[in-house]
Amino acid sequence: QVQLVESGGGLVQPGGSLRLSCAASGFTFSNYAMRWYRQAPEKERELIARISSIGGNTGYADSVKGRFTISRDNAKNTVYLQMNSLKPEDTAVYYCNAQLNSGGYWGRGTQVTVSS
Repeated sequence: QVQLVESGGGLVQPGGSLRLSCAASGFTFSNYAMRWYRQAPEKERELIARISSIGGNTGYADSVKGRFTISRDNAKNTVYLQMNSLKPEDTAVYYCNAQLNSGGYWGRGTQVTVSS
């Protein structure tokens, strides 16, 4: 079955960095674009980054553009989100997402807290 497992979240000070990972299994990873979303308390889930199936095309929400970088390693079935210059407003649960022919799939998320 399809599984997406996020990791790498934690507590970081403003201006710091974190690298999130999402390990995928149960489907042909290299065939599909992947996305990172986040959801802050009492807010809707927000699409923040997308990467094409072979990594040639990426896109970002304005809120993270220039600070976050999405990448993937198809040999490891893993998508990454490098987050730099973190701000308190980046505090959220971060989820990876795969939109497959059979439907959309989500991981359980990883908490990122940006606070001094």
